[in-house]
Amino acid sequence: MSTPESILAKGRDHLAMPGPSVIPERVLRSMHRPAPNIYAGELVDITASIKSDLKKVAGSSGEVALYIGNGHASWEACLSNMFSRGDKVLFLFTGRFGMAWAGAAREMGIDVQELDFGAQRTVDAAELESVLKSDTEHEIKAVLTVHTDTASSSSNDLAAIRQAIDAAKHPALYVVDSIASFACEAFHMDKLGVDVVLTASQKGLMTPPGLAIMIVGERFWEYQKKADLVTPYWNAHTRIYTEMFPDNFNGTPPTHHLYGLREALDMLVEEGIENTWKRHSVMARAVWAAVHAWGKGGDFVCNIEDEKMRSQAVTMIRTPTGVGGQLQQLCIERFGVVLGVALDPSPGRAITDDAFRIGHMGHLNPPMLLGTLGCVEAGLNALNVSRGSGALDAAAAVIAQGG
Repeated sequence: MSTPESILAKGRDHLAMPGPSVIPERVLRSMHRPAPNIYAGELVDITASIKSDLKKVAGSSGEVALYIGNGHASWEACLSNMFSRGDKVLFLFTGRFGMAWAGAAREMGIDVQELDFGAQRTVDAAELESVLKSDTEHEIKAVLTVHTDTASSSSNDLAAIRQAIDAAKHPALYVVDSIASFACEAFHMDKLGVDVVLTASQKGLMTPPGLAIMIVGERFWEYQKKADLVTPYWNAHTRIYTEMFPDNFNGTPPTHHLYGLREALDMLVEEGIENTWKRHSVMARAVWAAVHAWGKGGDFVCNIEDEKMRSQAVTMIRTPTGVGGQLQQLCIERFGVVLGVALDPSPGRAITDDAFRIGHMGHLNPPMLLGTLGCVEAGLNALNVSRGSGALDAAAAVIAQGG
């Protein structure tokens, strides 16, 4: 029986968290079919077209390796393919996920060096350049960074990082985790001089979790030949240069994920990737406008102060003490809206109740976003939280401008 608190939480729940994102009906329908032949026919052609379109979305002339796994699987795939035990690599931290990726590297025996820029700003390119210039023996094999850290909602200036590496005249490989930003924020792998990019299916690609993706440029292969951490399962060479189709996945393919991803890519192609980026920009700025309005009369602020440093896929919003956790739970129970829990940007604590996150990525339009913001407004009313007025009007004004 419904309680008075839950009578409104009917219909379809809405995911407003930063992944898994909303799965479009087209993607769901494409997956609702019998298992196919995994040696010949349609699935072979679909997979080839998926790889081709992933390269187009990434702006890459490289090669694509697909893995059955989540974003963390793509971390391990790249680490095992590029490095040997004892290799020195430099991680750039702007939140929790860069730290977690570095933790995986340490456990694999890699010598991790780090630059921690905190959870409220992005990479300082000048500091990076200085560190690389001091590495006169070029012991650092690679620079690894997260484009968008979903815990802090920062977005690094990838071009500035590339310029810092070049200015230092350092040969380090440039590796980017684009899991949260792929198909959400402007990205041109080749133009940016990124050597390896990682992503996954469950965010901007609008497909259920389960596919990890690594796109590699030419310099990757120099490292891959020497890496002693390569294992049969993670080996990118055997996945890219296959003898028969299942070799793409070191065994049975993730058949229905491939059907879903093919449909999701069709949707992105139809929209046009630059239009997709513009749509995400509008949605992000609408959220920021709402937060700014709340902050005029209360303790609400985007975690990243400088708009130029904010992600266009997710926003972490700091709240009065305890409000974020209460609001997140209330929105689930009363309204069927799943806001993102606030992962503490540092690994020491799992979750903080003094913030929440709104994911504005993937399959999202104005009714979905304004509905989310309206439910946040209703939740704050129910909790009697002081704040500024006009948040929905401010968000609607951004959407009305549309660009």
